[in-house]
Formats: sequence, structure tokens, C-alpha cells
Amino acid sequence: MLRKARIGDVKTIHRLINISSGRGEMLPRSLMDIYGSLRDFVIYQDEKKEEILGICAMSIIWENLAEIRSLYVDEEHRKEGIGRNLVDACVSEAITLELFRIFTLTYKQAFFRQLGFRDVERSTLPEKIWSDCFRCSKYPDFCDEVAMILEL
Repeated sequence: MLRKARIGDVKTIHRLINISSGRGEMLPRSLMDIYGSLRDFVIYQDEKKEEILGICAMSIIWENLAEIRSLYVDEEHRKEGIGRNLVDACVSEAITLELFRIFTLTYKQAFFRQLGFRDVERSTLPEKIWSDCFRCSKYPDFCDEVAMILEL
């Protein structure tokens, strides 16, 4: 079941992001950052076990730009459509907010290509660079994530 994140989910979201970060799948996020962006998150929860199997966030970056970030699906449940459902929910919310340029920085290019995203140069996303990237320890010379965009 898909639903918006709740305050009681924050520590689980933080744990899942840190698991993924430890595997080199995404960058870490602080607990404070997750509390501050909680409304950005969508959760995929197993209805029977009430276990969170996946997370994804959609952040507004600028008047014409949204970002899909912090996508994680439990390893045992990958290839079941959970990731697609999470991204689709975030894209749907972006469209509702009249944001028609949606990007991600990812290590999972094949997955996002299946959803219609295409590779772009990070330099085409200056709003992201000035809002987040310049604070990252990998910026500017060591960033190894691929910038991808979906334009609707």
C-alpha cells in the first residue's frame, strides 16, 4: 500500500537511507533533514506486516523543477514494481503541483530509463547545484551520480 510518510516513520526512513548509503546506492541524509522534508516522502508498506518495504521523496527545487530522491526498496522485494509505484506517485504529485520537469541524481540509470527519464548534464540543473550539491563532500570533482530528467 502506498501512503504519505508520517512522523512515526522518520527513524525507519533514516535507517533505510543509511543502509542504502552504506551500500553506495545513495548519499546519506541526517535525521534532521528527514524531519524537515518528511512531507516529501511516500512510503510503500506491507499491509499485513505493517512493514515499510520502500521509500521515495519528491522535492520541489524551483518554480519549474522537482527532484525524485531517496528511492529505496527492500532488497527482498525488488523487481516487484514497488520502486515504479513509488516514483509514479512522486511524479503524479509533481504534476498536481504543475511541475513538469522532474529529475534525479542516481546510480540506477537503467531503472529510471524504463520510466522515461533521460541522461542530462548536471550543469543543466543549476538550481540543484546551488541548493544542495555544493554542500556535498563529493562536489564538484567526485560526484559519480548520473543526472536524469523527465520532461512532461
